[in-house]
Amino acid sequence: MKYPEDCESIEDVRQGIDALDREIIARLGRRARYVEAAARFKTGESDVRAPDRQRMMLAERRRWAEESGLDPDVIEDIYRTLISYFIDREMQRWRET
Repeated sequence: MKYPEDCESIEDVRQGIDALDREIIARLGRRARYVEAAARFKTGESDVRAPDRQRMMLAERRRWAEESGLDPDVIEDIYRTLISYFIDREMQRWRET
């Protein structure tokens, strides 16, 4: 994969984006396994939802976005979606046990 500044065509750019998207998705899969591991240590719905942890995480992700030159509002929206999805999965698993 070429660096963006070394791309010589739109195909080079698209290949780079596709490669990065594949990495992002693989890492989201790894993140999901950590969420599943965390569920083993939680004893109730409040532990699963962990609103204090969510606030801390979102603030930190916003800071990371700013440091990377990204729009923190967009990154927060992405993480809110991820958090909601993983909480729903955790709640379902927690209720099944």
